[in-house]
Amino acid sequence: MISFRSDYSQGAHPKVLEALLATNAEHTDGYGIDRHCERAADLVRDLIGVPDAHVHMTVGGTPCNVTFIAACLRPYESVIAARTGHAYFHETGAVEATGHRIVTVDGEDGKLTPALIDRAMEEYQDEHTPSPRLVYISQPTELGTVYSKAEMTALSEKCRKLGLILYVDGARLGAALTCRENDLPIRDLARLCDAFYIGGTKNGALFGEALVILRDELDDHFRWMIKRQCGLLAKGRLIGVQFEALLEGGENSLYYKIAARENVTAEILRSGLAGLGVKFYGNSPTNQVFPILPAPVVRELEKEFFFYEWAPERDGMIPVRLVAGWGTTAEEAEAFVSAVGQLI
Repeated sequence: MISFRSDYSQGAHPKVLEALLATNAEHTDGYGIDRHCERAADLVRDLIGVPDAHVHMTVGGTPCNVTFIAACLRPYESVIAARTGHAYFHETGAVEATGHRIVTVDGEDGKLTPALIDRAMEEYQDEHTPSPRLVYISQPTELGTVYSKAEMTALSEKCRKLGLILYVDGARLGAALTCRENDLPIRDLARLCDAFYIGGTKNGALFGEALVILRDELDDHFRWMIKRQCGLLAKGRLIGVQFEALLEGGENSLYYKIAARENVTAEILRSGLAGLGVKFYGNSPTNQVFPILPAPVVRELEKEFFFYEWAPERDGMIPVRLVAGWGTTAEEAEAFVSAVGQLI
């Protein structure tokens, strides 16, 4: 069975495992107060060019999203997100469980726009409604699309004009940074948003994300919030060690190399399927590919390949999601394209 299920379905990249093994016998302080987490945080600061940024090693994407949002908002404040946004659609109400409603709008190819933010703000204006305070986006989006520098700049300007916090979910940030359409380097991203995270779980780590908070007031007692949300890992150094291995070398680091390779492998899928006349659900240039295939073809493919059916069947066609991870090979991608070619 060849898997295109997700970019976290395998374990860690071998170099990450080597780093964990090399430091396994060490004794350090717990809860992320150790030399590895400090070094990883310094690597993040160097990468983004913000020496006073607050960096926290967190255990996963959903805890990271929930903890940051809960820490930023007053009880009556809410979040604006695209309806496809991960924090709304794929986190089982975790943000809402903290008491904060997610106000959704229908995004454009998975993206929010300034006009959509205005539309959401217009609907929630008085004390009878949850007051929008934070804008949640992801880079890339849940549909694999990426915000351009111009789009991110427009969102940033809109949020600052309205006094909104702009938070970027970076679970697959590496894929965005290294894809062919990207013109938004990480330093510009850090300049334009208030907080974001660098995803490790979906980019070669066993687990862990590096949350970057760029405004001092948003970091107030943040470690208290991590603990309160059950996310302060006792063996916190395990996250720091992984990010040391991933980020050493900046834009020439393992992190960037893994992501670039994932995108190249995904392009084999994308271009090969397009050559067979396959249509796609959205326009993803990153490591997620969303072909729309006849239902009988999907059923046959599922005998040899593991992937998501992304949306319900309509008119005999099913959109599926294929994801290239750190260990996905070109041969595996070519095998999928060949199998589709034999079936359609």
